[in-house]
Amino acid sequence: MAVSNTLAKKRTEAFQNVQSASYEVGGMKIELTPEIVKQYMVSGSKDNVTVDEVIMFMNLCKNSGLNPWAKEAYCIKYGSEPATMVIGKEAYMKRAEANENYDGFEAGIIVLDAQTQEIIHRTGCFKLPSEEILGGWAKVYRTDRTHAYEAEVSFDEYAGRKKDGSLNAQWSKKPSTMIRKVALVQALREAFPSAFGGMYTAEEKGFAEDVAGEVYVPPVEAAAIEEKAMVQPEVVASAIKEPTSDQGRSQAPEGQQTFF
Repeated sequence: MAVSNTLAKKRTEAFQNVQSASYEVGGMKIELTPEIVKQYMVSGSKDNVTVDEVIMFMNLCKNSGLNPWAKEAYCIKYGSEPATMVIGKEAYMKRAEANENYDGFEAGIIVLDAQTQEIIHRTGCFKLPSEEILGGWAKVYRTDRTHAYEAEVSFDEYAGRKKDGSLNAQWSKKPSTMIRKVALVQALREAFPSAFGGMYTAEEKGFAEDVAGEVYVPPVEAAAIEEKAMVQPEVVASAIKEPTSDQGRSQAPEGQQTFF
């Protein structure tokens, strides 16, 4: 018991010794501390997240100009496995739309017709019950290029699965939405490599961010997050500060990477 208490004390002290990260995104000042990240931005086994993993997440958000409160970045931790840092799909779309050369996209799913054995590239996420999802496809257009950037991905390669091999909750409920999203972000990364280099979404890592921008969390963990948010609202409020009158929306924080 004494050994356990000593380790817990050292762990707490280690988190307390990490400096906070302050930066600005879209005219809003963001301040991240290790405790805020651990309590509100880690999906899964948050008690197992390490100091190094929290620091990596804070640096990812600051250096890439991401707002984790707006679902633009997530830290996923399960058991003793290394934490996974992923980017929300909306962060991809915002950056693409901010580029003057962005000219839209097309995306959909690739299905196999059970009767005709025909492989069909369909726009959107609609699938007939008799069809099998083989993958997803996407095209991203730039006004300064003569060709579209295309991506096709295999469903079996990216579908999130449980240990028994069955699909996890989100991939089972919304397989078309998930695989289409993988294809789209890969095409965006091909079209804008300097903006998205080293940035991956939950779906590409075997997890799932649903259409509401939430990364799937086991029910017990989700309830714990909600309870802490209710009993400690001042923590959330203090982490998000409105910009002062002299802070223009176009100003970038010192040291922040410039995209596009």
